[in-house]
Amino acid sequence: MATPVTIYGPPLSTAVSRVLATLIEKDVPFHLIPIDLSKGEQKKPDYLKIQPFGQVPAFKDESITLFESRAICRYICDKYADKGNKSLYGTDILSKANIDQWVETDGQTFGPPSGDLVHDLLFSSVPVDEALIKKNVDKLAKVLDIYEQKLGQTRFLAGDEFSFADLSHLPNGDYLVNSTDKGYLFASRKNVNRWWTEISNRESWKKVLEMRKNA
Repeated sequence: MATPVTIYGPPLSTAVSRVLATLIEKDVPFHLIPIDLSKGEQKKPDYLKIQPFGQVPAFKDESITLFESRAICRYICDKYADKGNKSLYGTDILSKANIDQWVETDGQTFGPPSGDLVHDLLFSSVPVDEALIKKNVDKLAKVLDIYEQKLGQTRFLAGDEFSFADLSHLPNGDYLVNSTDKGYLFASRKNVNRWWTEISNRESWKKVLEMRKNA
């Protein structure tokens, strides 16, 4: 029996939940160590040995340690290519490049305004800056307008099969749709709404949400 990989961090974290969803999609056994950020466990010397920036997640697979959620997910998809959802990260160089361009879009274009909205509306300890909220809503709306066009051409972002490109959007998107009043940004766009409804109902993501509830 394969030795489970280890993921460090709370499932409430968007980055941690991205890795958890990937592990579940790939049917890779894992052990979750829920680092308590409120107690500063991410800054302890032993943890800093595997995540030098003191952030989550961190990941261990036997003697290998990694950090940064998208890098971890790519590693999982490549190492365990023959397990679980075999097309999650493509099956050839072109399909991987197509997926990667949307994963990068998530990280560089969708992620910043959506992540800032999630933080400011749900997790910030300071009063909400309405001007900043509007600025990020406007940024995200422009991104989703482009997604709307793309998703009018293909079922998912990287084609007609669910992939890591779609999965990577689930953590921030879920908080926005289900825990803030900004869900209309998705619901008001026909193709985006259809896409979001489909990817957010993946069994892998439902399992991650259960882990969040039990955290």
